[in-house]
Amino acid sequence: MSRLNLVDLARALVDIDSTTGREGAACAFLASELRSRGFRVVEQAVSDGRFNVLALLEANPTVVLSTHIDCVPPFFASRIADGVLYGRGACDAKGALAAQVVAAERLREAGEHKVGLLFVVGEERGSDGALAANELGPGARFLVNGEPTGSRLGLATRGVLRVKLLATGRAAHSSQPERGVSAIDGLIDALVELRRIPLPEDPQLGRTFYSIGLIAGGIAPNVIAPSAEAELMFRTVGPGKAVLDCLGPLAPRVAAELVLEVPPVRLRTLPGFEAESFAFTTDIPFLPRWGEPLLFGPGSILDAHTDDDHVRVAELEAAAAAYAAIAKALLATA
Repeated sequence: MSRLNLVDLARALVDIDSTTGREGAACAFLASELRSRGFRVVEQAVSDGRFNVLALLEANPTVVLSTHIDCVPPFFASRIADGVLYGRGACDAKGALAAQVVAAERLREAGEHKVGLLFVVGEERGSDGALAANELGPGARFLVNGEPTGSRLGLATRGVLRVKLLATGRAAHSSQPERGVSAIDGLIDALVELRRIPLPEDPQLGRTFYSIGLIAGGIAPNVIAPSAEAELMFRTVGPGKAVLDCLGPLAPRVAAELVLEVPPVRLRTLPGFEAESFAFTTDIPFLPRWGEPLLFGPGSILDAHTDDDHVRVAELEAAAAAYAAIAKALLATA
């Protein structure tokens, strides 16, 4: 069996458009490639044409290397220039995916069959793939998740709390504003007040912060707005309830509706690896049945989701060696 070329595999993956919801072709390519290399592959359907890919050498792996197949839009194909791989997903996270496959291959060549691979869809929009994959959990001891961490192990990742603030007013003709109540004014006042509210802090992860991602309201320019809403994304450092409690003073102006909560995660680290805490979240909270989690991957989160999505080829090569070393260290502890 010929040895996998890491860069060729990474480019082949990048060159398949797998923006979230369109992962089918990339899933099929991965499943076929891994079967051809002797892995037992399970295709777990998630939705029409989309499926997770689980590849095993033994039924009950001790360590599972995992990341996501999907990417954010827009798709753009790969190119290499000056030792750098460019293309959508190069660093988030198809470069890591290719490095994990190569690491598993190298471990198998060394006689180690207790390392499996799990690649999921949907991480960028709701983690439906990870939620489904959790039902497949084969009792692994360790899950090594791949995201662009600058080739550092993760100490911890922040959680996510999506909250919708809803303001209610009373419609009136805009020439008679005293007869109405502007929901937009109430929402703006609440958002301004929120800036002054202290939010929870953590010694390792820092202070909770947030962004206002969506805002809408009103009927027409000449109508006092009877309703308005804003959707906020909090990057949390502890329980979501602590943030919701902080929003209590806004209650006279707006109602707070919980949309989504993903908890922060504390992660295992290993001697000999640099480690850092990260503000982003991952699929790890949705995969508790896959073992104790670790987080590691090539590339920088600063380049993810940008038109400059890229990873250095040398870092990709180093990541394949690092994934193999991480797996060996975890196998030794098991």
